[in-house]
Amino acid sequence: MKWFHASLLLALGAGACSGGAQEEAVPAATPSAVATAESLEPAPATQAVSRDEWVGRWIGVEGLNLTVTKLAEAGHYQLEMQYGTDADMAGTYEGVGTPEGIAFTRPDGAQVLRASSGDETGLKYLAGKTDCLTVKDGEGYCRQ
Repeated sequence: MKWFHASLLLALGAGACSGGAQEEAVPAATPSAVATAESLEPAPATQAVSRDEWVGRWIGVEGLNLTVTKLAEAGHYQLEMQYGTDADMAGTYEGVGTPEGIAFTRPDGAQVLRASSGDETGLKYLAGKTDCLTVKDGEGYCRQ
């Protein structure tokens, strides 16, 4: 990384001495202005979060249902769902456990399956239930 610091100093110095019209002068390189190797490293990939307690079958309203299956890779899940009353609103999607829930993408966009109560689903039929999962208002599933 020493070559990086030297290159950065040369680049900053060349910019300050270019003599061309500039709207802002490039400040002289100081130890605080030089990027460190740590600040240039990519952020570590977010580790998948376990949502194994959600594995199983969940029931919604009007035939909506969800089955969560654990995949071989830790924190990865298969979501088989009927999420609307139309036949084309069904499918199987791979999701990844996150601190918020299980993130997945289906034809209507990126979604996150979250823990909720029946009241939080926005569905009158599920009101009062306590062990539920919600994708968005009006789309929820509860354990029977």
